Amino acid sequence: MKIDKVVVGDLQTNCYILSIENECLIIDPGDEYQKIKERIDSKKVLGVIITHYHFDHIGALSYFKKYMILDRNNLKEQEYNIGKFNFEVIYTPGHKEDSITIYFKKDKIMFTGDFIFKNGIGRTDLQGGNSIDIIKSLNKIRKYNKDITIYPGHGDITTLYNEI
Repeated sequence: MKIDKVVVGDLQTNCYILSIENECLIIDPGDEYQKIKERIDSKKVLGVIITHYHFDHIGALSYFKKYMILDRNNLKEQEYNIGKFNFEVIYTPGHKEDSITIYFKKDKIMFTGDFIFKNGIGRTDLQGGNSIDIIKSLNKIRKYNKDITIYPGHGDITTLYNEI
C-alpha cells in the first residue's frame, strides 16, 4: 500500500491518499480539494474515511459526496474489506466523541486523526472532547503492538512505542 500525505488548509491538516494499484481511499480531506484531486490523479476512489468531524478534517468533503463516506456513523468496531484494502476500525473518543482510528494490521499502521500525535494527544477542551474518554481510548490502544507506525491528523508520523 502506498501512502501519500497531502498537507492542506490553514491548520496544516494531513489528508492521506492510500493506494493499491489504481484504487485509493482518502482519509480526512480537510481542505484544498484541487490539491487533493491532483494527487489522486486517475485512481479510482473507493471511499472517503473521516476520523472525526472537526472543520479542518472535512473542509473538502462536499467535493467527495459522490463516493462512499465512512465514519463513526456507519462503521462498527470491526474489520472491513474495501477493494484490496483491509482495515480495522477502533473507536477512540476523547478529542471528539466521533473519533475513530483506522488500523491496517498487515501494514502495521494506524491513522489516528487528532487522537494521537507525535509527542502528544489531541485536545479535549473543544466541543465533543472529553478527558476521561481520551484516557480510556489510550488504554485501549496500549493493547496493540508497539511497532505500529502512527499517521496523525497533523504533523509528522511516529510510532506507538514512542507515544504510549
